[in-house]
Amino acid sequence: MPDTQFAQRLLRWFDQHGRKDLPWQKDITPYRVWLSEIMLQQTQVETVIPYFERFTQKYPDFESLAQAKQDDVLHLWTGLGYYARARNLHKCAQIVAEEYQGNMPADVEQLVTLPGIGRSTAGAIASIAFKQVAPILDGNVKRVLTRFYAVEGWPGEKKIENALWEKAELNTPCKRTHDYTQAIMDLGATLCTRSKPRCEECPMQQDCQAYAQGKPTAYPGKKPKKEKPVKQTQMLMLQSPEGKLLLHQRPAQGIWGGLWSFEELDMETDASEHLLTRYHNKIDIQRWPSFNHVFSHYTLVIHPILVRINKTPDEVRDDNRQLWYNPHKPKSIGLAAPVKKLIDQIKTLSEEFTLE
Repeated sequence: MPDTQFAQRLLRWFDQHGRKDLPWQKDITPYRVWLSEIMLQQTQVETVIPYFERFTQKYPDFESLAQAKQDDVLHLWTGLGYYARARNLHKCAQIVAEEYQGNMPADVEQLVTLPGIGRSTAGAIASIAFKQVAPILDGNVKRVLTRFYAVEGWPGEKKIENALWEKAELNTPCKRTHDYTQAIMDLGATLCTRSKPRCEECPMQQDCQAYAQGKPTAYPGKKPKKEKPVKQTQMLMLQSPEGKLLLHQRPAQGIWGGLWSFEELDMETDASEHLLTRYHNKIDIQRWPSFNHVFSHYTLVIHPILVRINKTPDEVRDDNRQLWYNPHKPKSIGLAAPVKKLIDQIKTLSEEFTLE
């Protein structure tokens, strides 16, 4: 089917059934489009909506976000995952504010030089915010195109990805590109879904090769299976007599970069001996059940240890890399998801103890 027919059919469907009331589709600006596209990377729309609304309320433009403290940005991002996105978001806002006077560049080639913006995100910003002709290839679009053209193989493979970019470029129209971009993302999100595609309602069904084969869910091809490694760590939840918890800020790079977490020990280290050597004073140690935290490339088994001390050590004071955190009067800081989970459990325990 010629590219014009693909786009026309999709746009007719979009005019009738496309989503047009999402928060970032109102009062469209380059800032709001960019923010939504970064948040939507590997994250569902329903999850993003409240984060987007909180972000735009506190930081309505590039300048306000650029002036924010990284801790405040990470705090607002807590729970959304993939925290490198938040750090890149902050860096990108600073560059746009300082080097582009608060005006995001409209050119795809310039956009991809900014932190956190890849080719597909750049295409979405250029087409939706600036109405330029620019293709996109996010997860939803890959699924639509692999099914429509019955493209064999895993889209993460460079050869397959390049073939899909060619299809994306072929089908992107010269007119109404901003609507087309939203339309093809909507089709993948609402009808051409991963496990239960609603093919009977799909405007592309007539020429979809995967549908003709009777096996739409066979596309896209699965990523080659690779056993996820398992790592383990002990988390020391040090609690002062006043109920405050000692947190450490992680290095800017790496897992949970810039976020606040508990002190960690490897599994070979005897936690009791480590604590007694370090703090000397009387401590109460409670070992909690371990639990898994799954990253994209490995599983982390966390062994939490609640450590109550009867005297706050003199050498431990609030500074730039560690702080005593009051769970009942929390500071606006970025917390790693399992750390927030543990803090909430400690807070609940202390409240139950107070009630008793």
